[in-house]
Amino acid sequence: MLVLSRKKGETIIIQDHIEITVLGVEGDTVKIGISAPKHVDIFRQEVYLSIKEANKESAAPSTGNLNALMDRLRSQK
Repeated sequence: MLVLSRKKGETIIIQDHIEITVLGVEGDTVKIGISAPKHVDIFRQEVYLSIKEANKESAAPSTGNLNALMDRLRSQK
């Protein structure tokens, strides 16, 4: 992990296309602005993990459907 110190108004550039700017600091809360191309998805970590888990659940076959399919395949033999 790269660790950088930035002050209010200072920016970090990632691969010529993404800019992260420190907009403000209040206590232990840092407000940042992110400029990136529209095709780049940007999520807070907790939102990203929730989306990832929902996708994983929707892609996994349910046990009931899998058992029904296996029974059907067995009966075709």
